[in-house]
Amino acid sequence: MNAHAIRTNIKDGLYWRPFTPEMKKADHNRLLCLYPDMRYQVFQGFGGAFTEAAGATWLTLDPAARDECIKAYFGGEGLRYTLGRAHMGSCDFALNNYACVDDPEDEKLTGFSMERDETYILPMILRAQAVAVREIRLLLSPWSPPAFMKSNGDMNGGGKLLETYAQRWARCIAEYVRRYREAGACVSMITVQNEPEAKQTWDSCLYTAREEGLFVSDYLGPALERAGLRDVKILVWDHNKERMLRRTTETLAAGQAGRYVSGVAFHWYTGDHFENVAMTARRFPELTLLFTEGCVEFSRFSRAGQTDNAEMYAHDILGNLNAGAHGVIDWNLLLNAQGGPNHQRNYCQAPLMANASGGVERKASYYYIGHFSRFIRPGAVRIGISRYSAKLEAAAFQNTDGSIAVVILNRHDTPMDAFVAMPNGEARHISLKAHEIVSVVLE
Repeated sequence: MNAHAIRTNIKDGLYWRPFTPEMKKADHNRLLCLYPDMRYQVFQGFGGAFTEAAGATWLTLDPAARDECIKAYFGGEGLRYTLGRAHMGSCDFALNNYACVDDPEDEKLTGFSMERDETYILPMILRAQAVAVREIRLLLSPWSPPAFMKSNGDMNGGGKLLETYAQRWARCIAEYVRRYREAGACVSMITVQNEPEAKQTWDSCLYTAREEGLFVSDYLGPALERAGLRDVKILVWDHNKERMLRRTTETLAAGQAGRYVSGVAFHWYTGDHFENVAMTARRFPELTLLFTEGCVEFSRFSRAGQTDNAEMYAHDILGNLNAGAHGVIDWNLLLNAQGGPNHQRNYCQAPLMANASGGVERKASYYYIGHFSRFIRPGAVRIGISRYSAKLEAAAFQNTDGSIAVVILNRHDTPMDAFVAMPNGEARHISLKAHEIVSVVLE
């Protein structure tokens, strides 16, 4: 098979592809062995979140910089993203709190409004769709129902959805999906609630596992059916990995939730917990497991180096993929130089950041994500791989055209060598510098 290696030159911001010749004799003490006949999950794609903060920042750029930003993520020469996420109503990365309805007496939803989405979010989505290499499949997630529907009377600070408004809130979610589709956005998935066990100072709402399952069973699933949206996949949890298996098991046991739930969404903020992803995949092989949020938080990006931040991304992506994840959606696509806007000052870093001069800066994480998203395509199947050392983190996928993409990460302070070996004995030599990520493509 022909082969080439892809490395990242962070300083110049470029990909370069030196040809790696076939090695006649591999060092059997340094093998990364590939097994294309060992086949696991089918991958759905990579993407990022179209938040109001991202859209508002994008609109401050001049037309050329806006175009650069969109092409950098969705174009054929960029990251080739095919997934996206947007919030229903406000989230912390919004300019302030807002909801789709604000009148407790409006049972028919006549005052339903998507004005904020139409101003800040949908223009960015539709422009991305215009340049994307494939259709962008969108996930919608709520951070909070309108304040009047909640036990605490506030979109912020947790609180619970009042039973009195459960059916109306389910209808609001279905209406969001319908209107996004009407606007030209391909909404194919929703989550029930972002981080349902987190009482935040920003937009948040609490559900126990059983409450989430019963809301799906009794209200959300039926609301989608009545609206002719049964094809929209419902994902539960949308929170951190350490409770993923327990939470999924309890939620699916509530009422008829199992009839409607198609997948589990998860975040990274409490550590690796790759075993939890793997156990969930093993217990529920019929469910889609989708990583839906992770970012470099302010406390980290203000003190850690770019390589450290980028390695955090690569390490988590590799671990989740090897555990059975079907897709990866990063958090904000674009933020300003401060790491916002964010109405609760919960700032973070995005792979692309607008700088003070009005340009767009590509962080190291952008290039590290590219090692995955440019070469592991939707429809690819994860294949078997074994490593001679845990110091090299790696995952391998076979694309629908037969090509094999292997991503290898060295997070250590010393260089390492490896021979990427096929079952027929053919091998390719690769040298990794200290703290380097490399992709090897076999065609």
